[in-house]
Amino acid sequence: MAAKKIKAVLKLAINAGEATPAPPLGPALGQQGVPIMEFVKQYNAATASMKGSIIPAVITVYEDRSFTFITKQPPMSGLITKALGIAKGSGKASKEVIGTLTKEQVRKIAEQKLPDLNTKNVDQAMKMVEGTARSMGVKVSE
Repeated sequence: MAAKKIKAVLKLAINAGEATPAPPLGPALGQQGVPIMEFVKQYNAATASMKGSIIPAVITVYEDRSFTFITKQPPMSGLITKALGIAKGSGKASKEVIGTLTKEQVRKIAEQKLPDLNTKNVDQAMKMVEGTARSMGVKVSE
């Protein structure tokens, strides 16, 4: 059996367990001929345990209108705000500090995000987390 021909690859960030056929999801999938309700049911089932986070999904749409998808880890900024218990990062990152992460919290976030990063080294991943934290106005304690 020959491999299916790929028609499109969509990258969408959707609330975990709360996907609906409403915009922006419906039109994005509808354009490619994906059965929207089928995707919504599968996505919500796969991400039900992660409610409250935004989970990126990479959807591969095939010529025969079938699809597959993989879910990624939440965005790094989302993991940082969750660890600090804040709503969002600082608007003035260089002047306004809105929280402090411990090295232990940074390591935890780095280990969780590791499968999605372009490194397998936890120390390198921790530097990426620290960089994102700095750009959000979050200090990292030594």
